[in-house]
Amino acid sequence: MLKLRIPAMGAVVAMAMTLPAVAADLYEPPVVELPPPQIEYRDVPYGGWYIRGDVGYHKSKIDGIEYITYGAGLDCCGNPVPMPGTHEFDYGKLKGSFSAGVGLGYQISSHFRADVTADYWFKSDFRGQTSGTCMGGLPCVSEDTSRFSALLLLANAYAELGTYKRITPYIGAGIGGAHVKWGDLRNQIPPHGIDDRHRGAKGWRFAWALMAGASYCITSNWHADLGYRFSQISGGRMYDYADSSAGGPGSGPGFHGRINTHEVRAGLRYQFGGGAPERCGEEQLVYQPPEPYVPIYK
Repeated sequence: MLKLRIPAMGAVVAMAMTLPAVAADLYEPPVVELPPPQIEYRDVPYGGWYIRGDVGYHKSKIDGIEYITYGAGLDCCGNPVPMPGTHEFDYGKLKGSFSAGVGLGYQISSHFRADVTADYWFKSDFRGQTSGTCMGGLPCVSEDTSRFSALLLLANAYAELGTYKRITPYIGAGIGGAHVKWGDLRNQIPPHGIDDRHRGAKGWRFAWALMAGASYCITSNWHADLGYRFSQISGGRMYDYADSSAGGPGSGPGFHGRINTHEVRAGLRYQFGGGAPERCGEEQLVYQPPEPYVPIYK
């Protein structure tokens, strides 16, 4: 009987020893899944290059016009001629005209940008008047007409004053030069049959400007711009010497003073990369994928 109990007890002991291993094989601990990490975002880098195009309307005023006369005495018909020296126009006026321009710039920060611009001022009609002495020693008045155009090149810097409902006001200043071109000046005194023609002058002049306006964010790439610009071009030669049709010594050359211009401009800017989303009320953010995670077992 004892012999039978010993094998049975051994079997029980063996089974008892294997039960924990089997139980370990059958039991799987619960997997604790951590919540995925929060998706990370970052703002689009501010700034970048932009191009611009503008159209405008300008009105200019000349700070005086002077001309030189040569010789004194009588002309071929025995009439007195102006005394030699420098004389002034009674007045000289330029009519308004249109302009068109392009530019390349860089948005430095949310408050500063800079660009270079080239604007062409289409021809403006000029009308002026001079007074003097004509045939018979009688006072006479001339009618002077010409045309004026210019290419204005400026390097500009702007301070932007914050954004309010997509509108960003700004102020700015520019410095550069202008290539001025005058058409031939026609000098007429109809009662006396005088019709002189002076060849117009052209050349580069120093120029500077002050600007103020506001831009409107259409999208993060496109911005509409409406602004005012005051610019000043230095004085210089206006026309050359011409012989008088009456046979006298004639006059010339003529020199204009500073040209002050008031201009209203409207245009569009294209911002490469769309680096100003907050101006449009957009949360234009770059998606950063979450980092992979490994389940943790208890």
